[in-house]
Amino acid sequence: MPDSFPSQEVIALTGVTARQLQWWDERGVVKPERQGHRRLYSMQNVMEMAVICELRRKGFSLQGVRKVMRFLQREFGKGLGEIVGRTSDVHLLTDGTHLYLETSARQIVDILKNSKQPILGICLSDAVRQVRAEVVARKVSTSVIASAERRRARKAS
Repeated sequence: MPDSFPSQEVIALTGVTARQLQWWDERGVVKPERQGHRRLYSMQNVMEMAVICELRRKGFSLQGVRKVMRFLQREFGKGLGEIVGRTSDVHLLTDGTHLYLETSARQIVDILKNSKQPILGICLSDAVRQVRAEVVARKVSTSVIASAERRRARKAS
């Protein structure tokens, strides 16, 4: 997998807009590396953005997303991308007041049984899997195109 992604590729992978990337960078939501004026995003950044996009699609405000990110940093000492980047499923559950991050079905069922109000559950790992699959698919298609171009160049010479 590539080590870094330019803004245009991140936009294609995650569906965010150029303005969102700029705004998130200005606000410190996601911090890319810089090469001059270009922003370069790590795979960790891209996974984090995929999770943020999923949370936004589920109705979380940016303030709510920041709350989730602070919670994860405080509780686990790791960022969103690191936690969700693991192989197991990671589910975020919230009742609007409390946040729960669970990896086992038993824990999720216990929270649901003991809750006195509705709970929103989101599988954060799904968003990461989709982005990883897209990155792999792009890499494969790029290598297939490159090998076809090399074959054509050999035939032409």
